[in-house]
Amino acid sequence: MAHVGGMQVLEERIDEWRRYLSRRQAIDATDVDELEDHLRSQVADLQEAGLDEEEAFLIGVKRLGELDTLSREFAREHSERLWKRLVVAEAEEGGAKWSREALVALGLAVAAALAIKVPALFGLSLNGPEAAQLFYARNFSFFVLPFLAGFFAWKRGMSSAGLLGLAAPFILGVLAVNLLPFDPGGYTEVLAALHLPMALWLAVGIGYAGGAWRSHERRMNYVRFSGEWFIYYVLIALGGGVLMMFTVFIFGAIGLDVEWLLESWILPCGVVGAVIIAGWLVEAKQSVIENMAPVLTQLFTPLFTIMLMAFLATMVWTGSGIDVEREVLIGFDLLLVLVVGLLLYAISARDPKAQPGFFDALQLVLVICALLVDAMALWAILARLSAFGFSPNRVAALGENLILVVNLGWSAVLYTRFLRKRAGFAPLERWQTAYLPVYAVWAWIVVVIFPLVFGFR
Repeated sequence: MAHVGGMQVLEERIDEWRRYLSRRQAIDATDVDELEDHLRSQVADLQEAGLDEEEAFLIGVKRLGELDTLSREFAREHSERLWKRLVVAEAEEGGAKWSREALVALGLAVAAALAIKVPALFGLSLNGPEAAQLFYARNFSFFVLPFLAGFFAWKRGMSSAGLLGLAAPFILGVLAVNLLPFDPGGYTEVLAALHLPMALWLAVGIGYAGGAWRSHERRMNYVRFSGEWFIYYVLIALGGGVLMMFTVFIFGAIGLDVEWLLESWILPCGVVGAVIIAGWLVEAKQSVIENMAPVLTQLFTPLFTIMLMAFLATMVWTGSGIDVEREVLIGFDLLLVLVVGLLLYAISARDPKAQPGFFDALQLVLVICALLVDAMALWAILARLSAFGFSPNRVAALGENLILVVNLGWSAVLYTRFLRKRAGFAPLERWQTAYLPVYAVWAWIVVVIFPLVFGFR
Protein backbone atom coordinates (compact mmCIF):
# COMPACT_ATOMS: atom_id res chain seq x y z
CA MET A 1 0.00 0.00 0.00
CA ALA A 2 2.85 2.37 0.82
CA HIS A 3 4.30 1.77 -2.63
CA VAL A 4 0.92 2.51 -4.26
CA GLY A 5 0.63 5.73 -2.26
CA GLY A 6 4.15 6.72 -3.24
CA MET A 7 3.43 6.13 -6.92
CA GLN A 8 0.30 8.27 -6.65
CA VAL A 9 2.32 11.09 -5.11
CA LEU A 10 4.92 10.71 -7.86
CA GLU A 11 2.27 10.96 -10.58
CA GLU A 12 0.83 14.08 -8.93
CA ARG A 13 4.29 15.67 -8.83
CA ILE A 14 4.93 14.86 -12.49
CA ASP A 15 1.51 16.24 -13.49
CA GLU A 16 2.27 19.46 -11.61
CA TRP A 17 5.70 19.66 -13.28
CA ARG A 18 4.13 19.13 -16.72
CA ARG A 19 1.59 21.92 -16.15
CA TYR A 20 4.34 24.33 -15.13
CA LEU A 21 6.54 23.40 -18.06
CA SER A 22 3.63 23.62 -20.53
CA ARG A 23 3.21 27.31 -19.70
CA ARG A 24 6.59 28.02 -21.31
CA GLN A 25 5.92 29.56 -24.69
CA ALA A 26 8.84 27.88 -26.45
CA ILE A 27 7.87 24.33 -25.46
CA ASP A 28 4.98 22.48 -27.06
CA ALA A 29 3.22 19.26 -26.02
CA THR A 30 5.66 17.02 -27.95
CA ASP A 31 8.61 18.64 -26.21
CA VAL A 32 6.97 18.19 -22.82
CA ASP A 33 6.41 14.49 -23.56
CA GLU A 34 10.08 14.11 -24.49
CA LEU A 35 11.19 15.82 -21.29
CA GLU A 36 8.80 13.68 -19.25
CA ASP A 37 10.37 10.54 -20.73
CA HIS A 38 13.80 11.77 -19.63
CA LEU A 39 12.46 12.60 -16.17
CA ARG A 40 10.80 9.20 -15.70
CA SER A 41 14.00 7.49 -16.79
CA GLN A 42 15.95 9.51 -14.22
CA VAL A 43 13.40 8.74 -11.51
CA ALA A 44 13.49 4.99 -12.29
CA ASP A 45 17.30 4.91 -12.08
CA LEU A 46 17.25 6.77 -8.78
CA GLN A 47 14.59 4.48 -7.33
CA GLU A 48 16.70 1.47 -8.26
CA ALA A 49 19.52 3.12 -6.32
CA GLY A 50 17.30 3.07 -3.22
CA LEU A 51 15.64 6.50 -3.16
CA ASP A 52 11.92 6.85 -2.53
CA GLU A 53 9.53 8.43 -5.06
CA GLU A 54 9.68 11.95 -3.61
CA GLU A 55 13.46 12.06 -3.41
CA ALA A 56 13.87 10.53 -6.86
CA PHE A 57 11.49 13.09 -8.40
CA LEU A 58 13.25 16.10 -6.84
CA ILE A 59 16.71 14.93 -7.85
CA GLY A 60 15.48 13.97 -11.33
CA VAL A 61 14.05 17.43 -11.93
CA LYS A 62 17.26 18.99 -10.67
CA ARG A 63 19.29 16.90 -13.08
CA LEU A 64 17.14 17.99 -16.03
CA GLY A 65 18.21 21.56 -15.33
CA GLU A 66 16.37 24.77 -14.59
CA LEU A 67 13.19 25.18 -16.61
CA ASP A 68 14.15 28.67 -17.77
CA THR A 69 17.35 27.25 -19.24
CA LEU A 70 15.39 24.50 -20.96
CA SER A 71 13.00 27.08 -22.39
CA ARG A 72 15.87 29.05 -23.89
CA GLU A 73 17.37 25.90 -25.39
CA PHE A 74 14.07 24.94 -26.99
CA ALA A 75 13.59 28.51 -28.23
CA ARG A 76 16.89 28.39 -30.08
CA GLU A 77 16.03 25.02 -31.65
CA HIS A 78 12.44 25.96 -32.56
CA SER A 79 12.71 29.72 -33.19
CA GLU A 80 10.42 29.52 -36.23
CA ARG A 81 7.41 28.81 -34.03
CA LEU A 82 8.26 31.13 -31.14
CA TRP A 83 6.53 34.37 -32.12
CA LYS A 84 3.54 32.48 -33.54
CA ARG A 85 3.03 30.88 -30.14
CA LEU A 86 2.91 34.29 -28.46
CA VAL A 87 -0.50 34.88 -30.03
CA VAL A 88 -1.62 31.64 -31.67
CA ALA A 89 -2.11 28.34 -29.86
CA GLU A 90 -2.09 25.13 -31.89
CA ALA A 91 -5.39 23.32 -31.84
CA GLU A 92 -5.54 19.58 -31.37
CA GLU A 93 -7.16 19.14 -34.77
CA GLY A 94 -4.17 20.68 -36.47
CA GLY A 95 -5.69 24.13 -36.98
CA ALA A 96 -4.93 27.22 -34.96
CA LYS A 97 -6.73 29.43 -32.49
CA TRP A 98 -5.93 32.48 -30.44
CA SER A 99 -4.35 31.61 -27.09
CA ARG A 100 -6.47 32.20 -24.03
CA GLU A 101 -3.89 34.56 -22.56
CA ALA A 102 -3.83 36.66 -25.72
CA LEU A 103 -7.62 36.91 -25.72
CA VAL A 104 -7.71 37.95 -22.06
CA ALA A 105 -5.04 40.62 -22.65
CA LEU A 106 -6.85 41.92 -25.71
CA GLY A 107 -10.17 42.00 -23.84
CA LEU A 108 -8.65 43.95 -20.95
CA ALA A 109 -6.99 46.38 -23.39
CA VAL A 110 -10.37 47.03 -25.03
CA ALA A 111 -11.95 47.44 -21.58
CA ALA A 112 -9.31 50.03 -20.62
CA ALA A 113 -9.86 51.87 -23.93
CA LEU A 114 -13.60 52.02 -23.28
CA ALA A 115 -13.12 53.02 -19.64
CA ILE A 116 -11.31 56.23 -20.53
CA LYS A 117 -14.30 57.27 -22.66
CA VAL A 118 -16.92 56.64 -19.95
CA PRO A 119 -16.51 60.09 -18.29
CA ALA A 120 -17.38 61.68 -21.64
CA LEU A 121 -20.90 60.26 -21.20
CA PHE A 122 -21.22 62.56 -18.17
CA GLY A 123 -19.90 65.65 -19.92
CA LEU A 124 -16.24 65.28 -18.91
CA SER A 125 -14.28 65.54 -22.14
CA LEU A 126 -10.52 65.26 -22.45
CA ASN A 127 -10.58 68.46 -24.47
CA GLY A 128 -13.11 70.12 -22.16
CA PRO A 129 -12.74 72.87 -19.55
CA GLU A 130 -10.01 72.91 -16.90
CA ALA A 131 -12.14 71.04 -14.34
CA ALA A 132 -12.57 68.10 -16.74
CA GLN A 133 -8.86 68.03 -17.56
CA LEU A 134 -7.97 68.03 -13.87
CA PHE A 135 -10.37 65.12 -13.36
CA TYR A 136 -8.54 63.10 -16.01
CA ALA A 137 -5.14 64.07 -14.58
CA ARG A 138 -6.11 62.84 -11.12
CA ASN A 139 -7.84 59.66 -12.30
CA PHE A 140 -5.80 58.60 -15.31
CA SER A 141 -4.26 55.66 -13.43
CA PHE A 142 -7.67 54.14 -12.75
CA PHE A 143 -8.48 53.87 -16.45
CA VAL A 144 -5.65 51.43 -17.05
CA LEU A 145 -3.67 50.10 -14.06
CA PRO A 146 -6.56 48.12 -12.48
CA PHE A 147 -6.85 46.21 -15.77
CA LEU A 148 -3.12 45.46 -15.82
CA ALA A 149 -3.27 44.34 -12.18
CA GLY A 150 -6.31 42.21 -13.04
CA PHE A 151 -4.40 40.53 -15.86
CA PHE A 152 -1.62 39.48 -13.49
CA ALA A 153 -4.09 38.43 -10.79
CA TRP A 154 -5.86 36.21 -13.34
CA LYS A 155 -2.64 34.74 -14.65
CA ARG A 156 -1.20 34.06 -11.18
CA GLY A 157 -4.50 32.64 -9.90
CA MET A 158 -4.64 34.88 -6.83
CA SER A 159 -6.93 33.94 -3.96
CA SER A 160 -9.93 36.02 -2.86
CA ALA A 161 -7.94 37.41 0.07
CA GLY A 162 -5.11 38.32 -2.29
CA LEU A 163 -7.53 40.10 -4.63
CA LEU A 164 -8.87 42.17 -1.74
CA GLY A 165 -5.34 43.17 -0.80
CA LEU A 166 -4.62 44.07 -4.41
CA ALA A 167 -7.79 46.18 -4.68
CA ALA A 168 -7.13 48.13 -1.44
CA PRO A 169 -4.55 50.61 -2.88
CA PHE A 170 -6.80 51.39 -5.85
CA ILE A 171 -9.79 52.03 -3.59
CA LEU A 172 -7.68 54.27 -1.36
CA GLY A 173 -6.43 56.18 -4.39
CA VAL A 174 -9.91 56.71 -5.84
CA LEU A 175 -11.20 58.06 -2.55
CA ALA A 176 -8.18 60.28 -1.93
CA VAL A 177 -8.03 62.09 -5.28
CA ASN A 178 -11.80 62.45 -5.71
CA LEU A 179 -13.05 63.24 -2.19
CA LEU A 180 -10.31 65.53 -0.86
CA PRO A 181 -11.28 69.20 -1.45
CA PHE A 182 -8.30 70.29 -3.53
CA ASP A 183 -8.00 73.87 -4.67
CA PRO A 184 -8.54 73.54 -8.45
CA GLY A 185 -5.13 73.37 -10.09
CA GLY A 186 -3.40 73.80 -6.71
CA TYR A 187 0.03 72.45 -5.85
CA THR A 188 -1.24 69.51 -3.80
CA GLU A 189 -3.60 68.42 -6.58
CA VAL A 190 -0.80 68.48 -9.15
CA LEU A 191 1.52 66.58 -6.80
CA ALA A 192 -1.16 63.97 -6.13
CA ALA A 193 -1.71 63.50 -9.87
CA LEU A 194 2.04 63.06 -10.41
CA HIS A 195 2.67 60.64 -7.53
CA LEU A 196 -0.43 58.45 -7.72
CA PRO A 197 0.70 56.55 -10.87
CA MET A 198 3.97 55.63 -9.16
CA ALA A 199 2.17 54.43 -6.04
CA LEU A 200 -0.28 52.33 -8.06
CA TRP A 201 2.41 50.97 -10.39
CA LEU A 202 4.09 49.49 -7.32
CA ALA A 203 0.68 48.18 -6.26
CA VAL A 204 0.42 46.39 -9.62
CA GLY A 205 3.59 44.60 -8.52
CA ILE A 206 1.53 42.83 -5.86
CA GLY A 207 -0.52 41.26 -8.64
CA TYR A 208 2.60 40.49 -10.66
CA ALA A 209 4.09 38.68 -7.67
CA GLY A 210 0.86 36.75 -7.12
CA GLY A 211 0.52 38.36 -3.69
CA ALA A 212 4.01 37.22 -2.57
CA TRP A 213 5.45 40.75 -2.52
CA ARG A 214 7.86 39.89 0.29
CA SER A 215 9.82 37.63 -2.06
CA HIS A 216 13.11 39.25 -3.08
CA GLU A 217 13.16 37.28 -6.33
CA ARG A 218 9.65 38.35 -7.33
CA ARG A 219 10.38 41.99 -6.59
CA MET A 220 13.46 41.81 -8.80
CA ASN A 221 11.41 40.10 -11.50
CA TYR A 222 8.96 43.00 -11.33
CA VAL A 223 11.82 45.47 -11.70
CA ARG A 224 12.92 43.56 -14.79
CA PHE A 225 9.36 43.49 -16.08
CA SER A 226 8.98 47.26 -15.57
CA GLY A 227 12.06 48.00 -17.64
CA GLU A 228 11.01 45.64 -20.41
CA TRP A 229 7.47 47.04 -20.32
CA PHE A 230 8.76 50.59 -20.77
CA ILE A 231 10.73 49.55 -23.84
CA TYR A 232 7.78 47.77 -25.43
CA TYR A 233 5.45 50.67 -24.65
CA VAL A 234 7.78 53.20 -26.25
CA LEU A 235 8.05 51.01 -29.37
CA ILE A 236 4.27 50.67 -29.57
CA ALA A 237 3.88 54.44 -29.05
CA LEU A 238 6.34 55.20 -31.84
CA GLY A 239 4.53 52.84 -34.18
CA GLY A 240 1.19 54.37 -33.20
CA GLY A 241 2.53 57.86 -33.87
CA VAL A 242 3.62 56.86 -37.37
CA LEU A 243 0.23 55.22 -37.97
CA MET A 244 -1.68 58.37 -36.95
CA MET A 245 0.57 60.57 -39.05
CA PHE A 246 -0.14 58.55 -42.18
CA THR A 247 -3.83 58.33 -41.29
CA VAL A 248 -4.09 62.13 -41.29
CA PHE A 249 -2.07 62.26 -44.51
CA ILE A 250 -4.07 59.78 -46.60
CA PHE A 251 -7.49 61.05 -45.48
CA GLY A 252 -6.34 64.62 -46.01
CA ALA A 253 -5.47 63.66 -49.58
CA ILE A 254 -9.18 63.14 -50.27
CA GLY A 255 -10.29 66.24 -48.39
CA LEU A 256 -11.32 64.66 -45.06
CA ASP A 257 -10.20 66.01 -41.68
CA VAL A 258 -9.85 63.08 -39.24
CA GLU A 259 -7.81 64.84 -36.55
CA TRP A 260 -10.88 65.06 -34.30
CA LEU A 261 -11.22 61.26 -34.43
CA LEU A 262 -7.57 60.76 -33.61
CA GLU A 263 -7.61 63.25 -30.72
CA SER A 264 -10.91 62.14 -29.20
CA TRP A 265 -10.80 58.37 -29.71
CA ILE A 266 -7.73 56.73 -31.22
CA LEU A 267 -5.07 58.56 -29.19
CA PRO A 268 -6.58 58.23 -25.67
CA CYS A 269 -7.83 54.68 -26.28
CA GLY A 270 -4.50 53.66 -27.77
CA VAL A 271 -2.52 55.17 -24.89
CA VAL A 272 -4.31 53.09 -22.23
CA GLY A 273 -4.80 49.96 -24.32
CA ALA A 274 -1.10 49.80 -25.18
CA VAL A 275 -0.26 49.56 -21.47
CA ILE A 276 -2.01 46.17 -21.29
CA ILE A 277 -0.66 44.93 -24.61
CA ALA A 278 2.92 45.87 -23.69
CA GLY A 279 2.53 44.08 -20.36
CA TRP A 280 1.23 40.96 -22.08
CA LEU A 281 4.06 40.98 -24.64
CA VAL A 282 6.67 41.10 -21.88
CA GLU A 283 4.95 38.22 -20.10
CA ALA A 284 4.55 36.23 -23.30
CA LYS A 285 8.21 36.26 -24.23
CA GLN A 286 9.50 35.88 -20.65
CA SER A 287 12.39 33.41 -20.36
CA VAL A 288 12.31 32.78 -24.10
CA ILE A 289 13.90 35.68 -25.94
CA GLU A 290 17.16 36.95 -24.53
CA ASN A 291 16.64 39.87 -22.21
CA MET A 292 17.17 43.35 -23.68
CA ALA A 293 18.41 44.67 -20.35
CA PRO A 294 22.13 43.80 -20.78
CA VAL A 295 22.35 45.54 -24.15
CA LEU A 296 20.42 48.64 -23.12
CA THR A 297 22.21 49.12 -19.81
CA GLN A 298 25.61 48.79 -21.46
CA LEU A 299 24.53 51.40 -24.01
CA PHE A 300 22.91 54.00 -21.75
CA THR A 301 25.03 53.69 -18.59
CA PRO A 302 28.10 55.22 -20.27
CA LEU A 303 25.97 57.92 -21.92
CA PHE A 304 24.29 58.98 -18.67
CA THR A 305 27.63 58.84 -16.85
CA ILE A 306 29.26 61.15 -19.41
CA MET A 307 26.29 63.52 -19.28
CA LEU A 308 26.34 63.79 -15.47
CA MET A 309 30.14 64.20 -15.38
CA ALA A 310 29.90 66.97 -17.99
CA PHE A 311 27.15 68.67 -15.96
CA LEU A 312 29.17 68.54 -12.73
CA ALA A 313 32.29 69.83 -14.49
CA THR A 314 30.29 72.69 -16.03
CA MET A 315 28.83 73.63 -12.65
CA VAL A 316 32.30 73.82 -11.13
CA TRP A 317 33.73 75.72 -14.11
CA THR A 318 30.95 78.32 -14.27
CA GLY A 319 30.12 78.48 -10.58
CA SER A 320 26.42 78.27 -11.43
CA GLY A 321 23.95 76.85 -8.94
CA ILE A 322 20.79 74.87 -9.57
CA ASP A 323 17.64 76.90 -10.14
CA VAL A 324 14.96 75.48 -7.82
CA GLU A 325 11.83 76.55 -9.64
CA ARG A 326 9.07 73.92 -9.74
CA GLU A 327 9.73 72.78 -13.31
CA VAL A 328 13.47 72.49 -12.62
CA LEU A 329 12.87 70.46 -9.45
CA ILE A 330 10.56 68.10 -11.31
CA GLY A 331 13.13 67.73 -14.10
CA PHE A 332 15.98 66.91 -11.70
CA ASP A 333 13.83 64.44 -9.78
CA LEU A 334 12.88 62.70 -13.03
CA LEU A 335 16.55 62.55 -14.04
CA LEU A 336 17.59 61.01 -10.73
CA VAL A 337 14.67 58.56 -10.81
CA LEU A 338 15.76 57.57 -14.32
CA VAL A 339 19.31 56.97 -13.10
CA VAL A 340 18.04 54.83 -10.23
CA GLY A 341 15.82 52.98 -12.69
CA LEU A 342 18.83 52.37 -14.95
CA LEU A 343 20.76 51.10 -11.94
CA LEU A 344 17.93 48.75 -11.00
CA TYR A 345 17.62 47.53 -14.57
CA ALA A 346 21.36 46.85 -14.78
CA ILE A 347 21.29 44.95 -11.49
CA SER A 348 18.34 42.86 -12.65
CA ALA A 349 20.20 41.94 -15.85
CA ARG A 350 23.51 41.03 -14.24
CA ASP A 351 24.63 37.52 -13.39
CA PRO A 352 25.04 37.74 -9.60
CA LYS A 353 27.74 35.05 -9.66
CA ALA A 354 29.97 36.86 -12.15
CA GLN A 355 33.17 38.51 -10.94
CA PRO A 356 33.45 42.32 -10.77
CA GLY A 357 34.35 43.92 -14.08
CA PHE A 358 34.71 47.21 -15.94
CA PHE A 359 30.96 47.70 -16.30
CA ASP A 360 30.51 47.41 -12.54
CA ALA A 361 33.11 50.13 -12.04
CA LEU A 362 31.24 52.27 -14.58
CA GLN A 363 28.02 51.70 -12.66
CA LEU A 364 29.74 52.92 -9.50
CA VAL A 365 30.90 56.08 -11.29
CA LEU A 366 27.32 56.69 -12.46
CA VAL A 367 26.00 56.23 -8.91
CA ILE A 368 28.60 58.62 -7.47
CA CYS A 369 27.84 61.26 -10.13
CA ALA A 370 24.11 60.97 -9.45
CA LEU A 371 24.82 61.19 -5.72
CA LEU A 372 26.75 64.44 -6.20
CA VAL A 373 24.00 65.92 -8.37
CA ASP A 374 21.41 64.89 -5.77
CA ALA A 375 23.47 66.47 -2.98
CA MET A 376 23.67 69.77 -4.89
CA ALA A 377 19.94 69.68 -5.57
CA LEU A 378 19.33 69.08 -1.85
CA TRP A 379 21.55 72.03 -0.95
CA ALA A 380 19.62 74.28 -3.34
CA ILE A 381 16.27 73.08 -1.95
CA LEU A 382 17.36 73.68 1.64
CA ALA A 383 18.54 77.18 0.73
CA ARG A 384 15.19 77.85 -0.92
CA LEU A 385 13.31 76.58 2.14
CA SER A 386 15.41 78.80 4.39
CA ALA A 387 14.73 81.86 2.24
CA PHE A 388 11.07 81.38 1.32
CA GLY A 389 9.66 78.85 3.77
CA PHE A 390 7.83 75.58 3.21
CA SER A 391 5.59 74.86 0.24
CA PRO A 392 4.13 71.59 -1.09
CA ASN A 393 6.52 71.52 -4.04
CA ARG A 394 9.64 72.21 -1.99
CA VAL A 395 8.80 69.67 0.69
CA ALA A 396 7.95 67.04 -1.94
CA ALA A 397 11.25 67.71 -3.71
CA LEU A 398 13.12 67.59 -0.38
CA GLY A 399 11.58 64.24 0.56
CA GLU A 400 12.19 62.68 -2.84
CA ASN A 401 15.80 63.81 -2.95
CA LEU A 402 16.43 62.51 0.57
CA ILE A 403 14.98 59.13 -0.41
CA LEU A 404 17.14 59.03 -3.54
CA VAL A 405 20.31 60.13 -1.74
CA VAL A 406 19.90 57.33 0.82
CA ASN A 407 19.41 54.77 -1.94
CA LEU A 408 22.32 56.03 -4.04
CA GLY A 409 24.60 56.48 -1.04
CA TRP A 410 24.22 52.94 0.27
CA SER A 411 24.33 51.57 -3.29
CA ALA A 412 27.72 53.26 -3.71
CA VAL A 413 28.96 51.63 -0.50
CA LEU A 414 27.74 48.18 -1.57
CA TYR A 415 29.17 48.58 -5.08
CA THR A 416 32.54 49.59 -3.59
CA ARG A 417 32.57 46.53 -1.34
CA PHE A 418 31.70 44.33 -4.30
CA LEU A 419 34.42 45.80 -6.54
CA ARG A 420 36.98 45.33 -3.75
CA LYS A 421 35.74 41.73 -3.35
CA ARG A 422 34.80 42.27 0.26
CA ALA A 423 31.18 41.25 -0.39
CA GLY A 424 29.14 39.50 -3.04
CA PHE A 425 26.60 41.01 -5.42
CA ALA A 426 23.56 39.68 -3.53
CA PRO A 427 23.53 42.44 -0.84
CA LEU A 428 23.25 45.09 -3.58
CA GLU A 429 20.32 43.23 -5.17
CA ARG A 430 18.54 42.83 -1.86
CA TRP A 431 19.09 46.47 -0.92
CA GLN A 432 17.37 47.64 -4.10
CA THR A 433 14.38 45.32 -3.81
CA ALA A 434 13.98 46.02 -0.09
CA TYR A 435 13.97 49.76 -0.83
CA LEU A 436 11.07 49.64 -3.31
CA PRO A 437 8.35 50.00 -0.62
CA VAL A 438 10.00 53.27 0.50
CA TYR A 439 9.07 54.86 -2.83
CA ALA A 440 5.50 53.60 -2.48
CA VAL A 441 5.15 54.92 1.07
CA TRP A 442 6.43 58.35 0.07
CA ALA A 443 4.14 58.49 -2.95
CA TRP A 444 1.12 57.72 -0.75
CA ILE A 445 2.22 60.40 1.74
CA VAL A 446 2.25 62.98 -1.06
CA VAL A 447 -1.14 61.82 -2.38
CA VAL A 448 -2.99 61.51 0.95
CA ILE A 449 -1.12 63.46 3.67
CA PHE A 450 0.19 66.50 1.80
CA PRO A 451 -3.27 67.88 0.96
CA LEU A 452 -4.23 67.72 4.65
CA VAL A 453 -0.99 69.31 5.88
CA PHE A 454 -0.97 72.13 3.32
CA GLY A 455 -4.68 72.91 3.41
CA PHE A 456 -5.43 71.46 -0.07
CA ARG A 457 -3.78 74.46 -1.74
